[in-house]
Amino acid sequence: MTGLRLGPLLRYVDGESAGTATIWVETDRPCTAEVRCEGGAHGSSRTFLIAGHHYALIPVTGLTPGTTVAYEVLLDEVRVWPPEDSPFPPSVIRTPAAAAPDTGTPELHVSFGSCRWASAPVGEPDPVGPDALHTLAAALTADPGAVRPDVLILLGDQVYADETSKATRRRLAGRRDLAEPPGAEVADFEEYTYLYDESWSDPQVRWLLSTVPSCMIFDDHDVIDDWNTSASWLAEMRTKPWWRERILSGLMSYWVYQHLGNLSPAELAADKLYAAVRAESDGTRRLREFAVEADADPACVRWSYRRDFGRTRLLMVDSRAARVLAEGHREILDPDEARWVRDQALTDPGDRDHLLIGTSLPWLLPPLVHDAESWNAALAGGERGPRWARFGEKLRRAADLEHWAAFPTSFEKLAGLIAEVGSGPDAPATVCVLSGDVHHAYVAEPLWRTDQPRSRVVQLTCSPVHNSIPLSIRLGFRFGWSRVGRRLGRAFARHGRVAARSVTWGKTGGPWFGNQLMTLTLRGRAARLSLAQVREGEGESGAAARLVTVDERELAPW
Repeated sequence: MTGLRLGPLLRYVDGESAGTATIWVETDRPCTAEVRCEGGAHGSSRTFLIAGHHYALIPVTGLTPGTTVAYEVLLDEVRVWPPEDSPFPPSVIRTPAAAAPDTGTPELHVSFGSCRWASAPVGEPDPVGPDALHTLAAALTADPGAVRPDVLILLGDQVYADETSKATRRRLAGRRDLAEPPGAEVADFEEYTYLYDESWSDPQVRWLLSTVPSCMIFDDHDVIDDWNTSASWLAEMRTKPWWRERILSGLMSYWVYQHLGNLSPAELAADKLYAAVRAESDGTRRLREFAVEADADPACVRWSYRRDFGRTRLLMVDSRAARVLAEGHREILDPDEARWVRDQALTDPGDRDHLLIGTSLPWLLPPLVHDAESWNAALAGGERGPRWARFGEKLRRAADLEHWAAFPTSFEKLAGLIAEVGSGPDAPATVCVLSGDVHHAYVAEPLWRTDQPRSRVVQLTCSPVHNSIPLSIRLGFRFGWSRVGRRLGRAFARHGRVAARSVTWGKTGGPWFGNQLMTLTLRGRAARLSLAQVREGEGESGAAARLVTVDERELAPW
């Protein structure tokens, strides 16, 4: 009998006509995967083959707006989900309701975060504390009537290709000698599948992802730490004998496990690669050719995407693979990608109450960190001569100085785009930049040196979902927001002859450290933010971990 190897993951739910959804699965052999819902909505798809693994992205049609329907997954007519002995509530597809005079404007709950190591196996101690996704799932299981996210936005580092667990290292050692490069890091597509197995097989997280739609984007650890830091970094990596297989496998696995589910059914129907892979008995060669092209010319593929949830637009921006790395021309987005982001941000302004810009890397960092990165970019670009340039490149790699601030032109372009979006007659109530990466959470608000946008603009950073940060780095981030830190940052900027920024900003919340999730609650033009952190069970009763709200605030009047 065909088995369900991984999934189901509820990915796309139509936010406009509310008639369609997509559900992703991995099976252990070729089959027809089918979804059947209460009320008659259904969908089916034949699996496609990549590197010995079988996948399907099942389009579900016939859904009714404003309903919540349970669904089952069948493989070759045999039900495999939910399991017969499942302790969890039914997996459901919940479609948004349109605003109506008798019901008012519906609320949209958007939860987000980044940086998630897989949960420790049941019964084993977790070195970084309880997982926020695991804890959220447990809370929703215990109280099925509780408010749940309408969408979960995962802002990078869904898997760690360069920091594997003991269990994964044992699997790797069963295939090859870990004394040989890349050692205990993943080497190929098969080993990437181990990471997703570990991350998405946790029973609580598996159920959560089956019933809450998700949007994803990669960050560096999905491939390797500091991915695409600089041109010299990339040139050095390409000399390593294991790198080519690593990057091709990273792009291939991301396309299969994360990217496909970000797309709408209409986008999937128009996707030539998706059609080609499904048309072949084995799509590995075709997908690998795509990865080769994407590695050689990042501008030939667009990983960024747009999702609309009623009158809220999410622009998920690829801030890793789309980079232009040549010194003197550095940009975090290549010209075509930047043009696409701009077009999507400015299209249909009167149809939006809120614009969410998802980027794994924070746009606004602690001021000292921002100025240090801009200074470093100037040094590495030759502003102070070749000796300083060599020092700047070494420091850039050693200290991970490669956020938006390290691409000053791109930073300013994003600032200008946000000001333009937020200043017109149809400006949204809020423009929220959603980010992760830096293993803590904070709220920052910019002030333009010229005209301030009408929209409320906020940087919302939330990380990690399940990871840790050393005490020394915690202290460094706190210092980065301080007055002394700001003065030191300005001194760095003067030394690097860095041009004055068009915006200044201050921290209005945080920093908060711990495993955590942020949630935006949006209703019409109103917006509320909350931050929930995981608290471990206390006392001899062995109480379960729980999510505790540590901050709440209005971003736009409720």
